[in-house]
Amino acid sequence: MSSFELKKILGNLLMPLPLLFILISFGLLLLALRQKKLGLLFFIPSMSILFLLSMPIVTQNLINSTEIKYKVFNTNKHKKLHYILVLGCQIKPNKYRPANSQLGACSLSRLVEGLRIARKYPQAKLIVSGYGYDGTTSSELMKKTAYSLGLHHTRILTNPKAKDTAQEAKLLAYRLVDAKVALVTSSAHMSRSINLFNQQGIDVIAAPTDFYALNEQPLWRQFVPSPEALLAITAHQHELLGTLWIKLLRLYDPESI
Repeated sequence: MSSFELKKILGNLLMPLPLLFILISFGLLLLALRQKKLGLLFFIPSMSILFLLSMPIVTQNLINSTEIKYKVFNTNKHKKLHYILVLGCQIKPNKYRPANSQLGACSLSRLVEGLRIARKYPQAKLIVSGYGYDGTTSSELMKKTAYSLGLHHTRILTNPKAKDTAQEAKLLAYRLVDAKVALVTSSAHMSRSINLFNQQGIDVIAAPTDFYALNEQPLWRQFVPSPEALLAITAHQHELLGTLWIKLLRLYDPESI
């Protein structure tokens, strides 16, 4: 198992849902062993937190400062772009389906925003980035989808070797330094992405997408537990841990990432 895979496994275990289920299961085990007080000490708080985090109104208040930090890219404010960089996200490889059906929701959201911007800047190149598995990469699927939606193949560049955002920034630095670049990624991911690209000397213009906007639902739905709320808090927890990891690495070696 590579260090990259180990990091992903540990990171996923620290997400709210797996972590809370571990605590709930431990509490139930203690109860089964007739350790009532200690079992309830784990079980009740964990269940309560899980219930609260599944409520859109609670989760939105926790993530709102991140979601509104960067405004949607305004094509009227930027006269020229050299590149529109779309960072990779979830994929669902299946050779029997078209490329767009193999992209996860966050990948599709990012690509659509990249294409929206690309229509306004016909001279700009679209860079689609991201690694993958099973012989399929996020960058290749996004390239095929962009082409099928009408973007000329000469405008599409790929960056298929980057396994994470830090590698995306390092591998693209030679091309993007001193260029005008719109960076397209999920709103939750934007702060960490800008940090990593700036570290490589790349100035980027934020183009956030993939907003959860749970507070825009009807009021009654905001009080009903929802899997979407758990997805939202998981995405933001992932970014929180990613930012902490960057800070720890830079304490050891400021040039490492």
